[in-house]
Formats: sequence, structure tokens, C-alpha cells
Amino acid sequence: MATLKEIKSRMSSVRGIEQVTRAMKMVATVKLRRAQEAIIQARPYAFKIKDLLNNCMPKIETDINPLLAVREPSKYCVVVVTSDRGLCGSFNTNILNRAVGIIDSYGKDNTSVIAVGRKARDFFKRRDYDLLAEYTDFSKKLRFEHAVDITDTIKTQYLSHDLDRVDVVYHEFKSAVKQDLIAERFLPLKSGDPRDDFMPGVESEKEIEKEEVSAEIFGDMLFEPSVEEVVNAIVPKYLVVQMWRILLESMASEQGARMTAMENATESANEMIDELQLFYNKARQSSITRDLLDIVGGAEALKD
Repeated sequence: MATLKEIKSRMSSVRGIEQVTRAMKMVATVKLRRAQEAIIQARPYAFKIKDLLNNCMPKIETDINPLLAVREPSKYCVVVVTSDRGLCGSFNTNILNRAVGIIDSYGKDNTSVIAVGRKARDFFKRRDYDLLAEYTDFSKKLRFEHAVDITDTIKTQYLSHDLDRVDVVYHEFKSAVKQDLIAERFLPLKSGDPRDDFMPGVESEKEIEKEEVSAEIFGDMLFEPSVEEVVNAIVPKYLVVQMWRILLESMASEQGARMTAMENATESANEMIDELQLFYNKARQSSITRDLLDIVGGAEALKD
């Protein structure tokens, strides 16, 4: 049985952990608020430019832009967006497991990886995957230039025919307690939802309604100088904007997952402290009882 000193020492250790997790939760809450504001501001433009491109693509030939050309894929790439730091629950584990599943379906020898975040880089480097590029330390200060750099790397490899298809795996922010794991095609571009390749036949009524509204908005639009030139001008911007949105979604999701994980850890620590306090009180009571019995026994022995 543990001594009173050992129990008090363990309680002190758990209280120290509880203070750390509580502080980390508060920091994550502040960062989440900022990240949430950033993604809310970025989404309207990103979705609108996607709607515009989806409306234009059926009106043009795909050979007007090499980024629209669809060829038989033999060289794949998966962009895996994780965090730089841990302590965010299953946030990184879910992304890495999904990415590995996609890579296995394509074939490890035919697939390269672009790792965004230290967790992705370390995971794939240890397992000898073909690491095409790595981007880390985004958690310090996420900038639009990061999205530009990643997109330029992807475009260069795709236009040189070193890659035939590029997918992205990331978390999409829904709320502080909910983040959706998303896998979607990044290149080649096509009209429609890029996630349909991973969710064939899944199309909600809300998504259908959104497409009909989009068609009404853009259906009678006139383009000047031409649809082809508009598409050629939009495509590079579209790719950068979508990558920027993905990074912001991941950042907000990471902070939400970390806040939830630290809240759960704090609650667990408090429960453990309560249990240890009860155990300490029982042990102390037993110790006092033993001491009293020894005193009474000694007094009785002196009478004899």
C-alpha cells in the first residue's frame, strides 16, 4: 500500500499536469478564435471562384490549359496536411491513416508525398516513402506565401509530367469539437466537386440545390474577352486560393482538436486528483486509527 508521502507526491504531479493542460487549452482557444475568423473570411472568395470555374469548364476544351488536361495517371502525389506539434488528440493520426490508405491504393512505388507539417514529414520519412517536398513550422505564422510555394511545387511537377494526379488530405473545420477528414483531387482540374473521386455517388440534396443556384447565377453571364482567356487567368489563382483555404481549414481544425483534447485531459486530471484525495483521506484515517490502537494497547499494557 502506498504511503501518505507517495500519495501526496502523486497528487502534486497530477496538479502540475492539470495546470499545464488548462493553460494549453486557454492558448488553443485564443488561437482557434483567430484561425476561425481567418477561414470565415477566406471561404466566400474560395467558393465563389470555384463556382465560376465549374461554370466555365463545360464551355471550353480542356486542351487550352495544361492544368486542365486529363491524362492516364501513372505517377501520383498525395499532399498530406498535418500539424507541426502534437497534443491534439487523433487529429494527425486520422490524416496519416487516410493518406496511407490512398497511397496503398495507388501503389507506394508510384506515389510521392508532399508533407505539410512536421508530423507528416516525420511519419513518411521514417517509413521510407518518396518525400517530394516538405513544409514545416507553419504554426508559428501562417502566411499566404506558404500556399504559393506549395502550389508552385505542385504545378512545376505536374506541368513537367513528373506527376499525373495530385490529391490533398486535410481536415475541414466545422466547429471547435468537429472537424471533417477530407480527401480531394487537386490536379488535374475538372468541373464539379473534387471530392467525388473519393465519395462516388454521394451527393446530398443541399449540394444539388447549390449547383442549381450556381447555374442560375452564372448561366447568362457574358465573358469578355472570352471564356478561354478568363479560364486561363483564373486557374493559377484558383489553385493558390484553394491551397490557402486548405491550410486555413487545417490550422483552425488543429486548434479546435487541441482545445478539445486539453479540455478532456484537464477533466481527467481533476477526476484523478479527486480519487487520489479520497484515497489519501482513507489512508490517513487508517494511519490515525492504527496509531490510536497502538496508544490504547500501550496504555492497557502499562496497567497490567
